[in-house]
Amino acid sequence: MRIGELAERAGTTAKTLRFYEEQGLLPPAERTPSGYRDYAPETVARIDFVHRGQAAGLTLAQIRQILDIRDGGHAPCEHVRDLLDARLAEIEQQIAQLAALRDTIAGLRNDAAKPDPDSCSPDQVCRYL
Repeated sequence: MRIGELAERAGTTAKTLRFYEEQGLLPPAERTPSGYRDYAPETVARIDFVHRGQAAGLTLAQIRQILDIRDGGHAPCEHVRDLLDARLAEIEQQIAQLAALRDTIAGLRNDAAKPDPDSCSPDQVCRYL
């Protein structure tokens, strides 16, 4: 199928498909005698996998690693598990950082509950920050 049809079936754009091909996420497409890209039907499933990987927060480089393992004839399950473990740890760290930030901002907001501009010294922009 040509690039426009693949883009429509995969829910993406032709520009994105060209980028994926440049990044090694898609194998180089066969070419028609007139030079148009001609993709195999199974390419839709590969693009769907790329999109699911992105939705899980994996980088394109990590997704390419998984695809390379599969293309090499091996099941990438353990590698995927390790990547997901690392991603979960990153998310847990981000959640902890956001919780600490929320607590800091809540404390500042409580201090500023009843603003008193007259209590600020001239060298302060605002005593609540």
